Amino acid sequence: MNRTPGETEERTTERTVSDAPPDAERLRRWRMVLGADSADSTGCTLTGQDAAMDGALDALYGGGAGKKPNGGGTGGRSAGLGASAPSVARWLGDIRTYFPSSVVQVMQRDAIERLGLSALLLEPEMLEAVEPDVHLVGTLLSLDKAMPETTKETARAVVRKVVEDLERRLESRTRATLTGALDRSARISRPRHRDIDWDRTIRANLKNYLTLPAPDAATAGSTGTTGTVVPERLVGYGRSSRSAKKDIVLCVDQSGSMAASVVYASVFGAVLASMRTLSTRLVVFDTAVVDLTDQLDDPVDVLFGTQLGGGTDINRALAYCQSRITRPADTVVVLISDLYEGGIRDEMLKRVAAMKASGVQFVSLLALSDEGAPAYDHEHAAALGALGAPAFACTPDLFPDVMAAAIEKRPLPIPDKEYQP
Repeated sequence: MNRTPGETEERTTERTVSDAPPDAERLRRWRMVLGADSADSTGCTLTGQDAAMDGALDALYGGGAGKKPNGGGTGGRSAGLGASAPSVARWLGDIRTYFPSSVVQVMQRDAIERLGLSALLLEPEMLEAVEPDVHLVGTLLSLDKAMPETTKETARAVVRKVVEDLERRLESRTRATLTGALDRSARISRPRHRDIDWDRTIRANLKNYLTLPAPDAATAGSTGTTGTVVPERLVGYGRSSRSAKKDIVLCVDQSGSMAASVVYASVFGAVLASMRTLSTRLVVFDTAVVDLTDQLDDPVDVLFGTQLGGGTDINRALAYCQSRITRPADTVVVLISDLYEGGIRDEMLKRVAAMKASGVQFVSLLALSDEGAPAYDHEHAAALGALGAPAFACTPDLFPDVMAAAIEKRPLPIPDKEYQP
């Protein structure tokens, strides 16, 4: 490294990253990306916080990442978190120090999957050290039956923190979208300006067309006159917020792959249930069917009432939902599932067709999460699409718009990149 005259060795070693030459900074970045095994090839040695960050990453993604909490594993190096709960707790503290919350959540998820750390989450002190997020909640729900009583209160506190954060983020937009949804099948004669159906209003008032003298030649054209329609009678859309006109049925697959969807669906179910304009039912299923509607006032209770994992019988779940429908034309059924059916496929499709024929609005979501389209049964998705119930993945931010479109019987806002017929 070239130094200016009089620059001391100490000053050189104290240079910040931003002062480093471009080549040195590139080597540093590559060294961080490639890990400790690249130290010789890059010729770059990390110090200070860089070294600490590298150590935290190497413990999870390095050569020792195959080690399990019981001390076994395939890793030949000493890196990794091993079997020690204290070392895992320290690691959790380190990554929260060096990385932003979004990265911490990804690393926690990878640690649970790669290192088999689920068992450690049964210890209260470990739960207190983690960064709560939707995926962690899903893991805790899958461990619910194995969770000791001493851990359950801590687990509920972690779940409640995530749920309350989701409610704050999702509730206001959901309410604004759905309470403002127009009931386009109804007509009112004294609408607010933004609710006027201008096409129908103009047609209803064509008899009131008046011919007027033009104020100037440019406006008059060749006839010397102009005209206007006098809207003596306004025609407008009614609003669904005037009375409880819609029944919503959320039918949620609780198989292990649907964990994030279960969390979001429970929160949305609680939000929808709190709206007087809607009557909301929440049904979860695997090979059995459980109606959790009476617990919707507390989404944490709903979540701990689910049992992630097991098989899937969509037909049985839809049969239960169908039996609870009393007003088909005013009902929206939302099936949230990856469509891997363990029940009777043909009966499932016949049931969907029967519901749609009776007037039910049927929505099929492959996932309700931020993760994009999951693995799903393409054949069943195509069959539902042929019935006029296209299956697509939906983000939580899009869900209120999907519900508003279903309530208003408009085309669903299907993300093109997600939908596959």
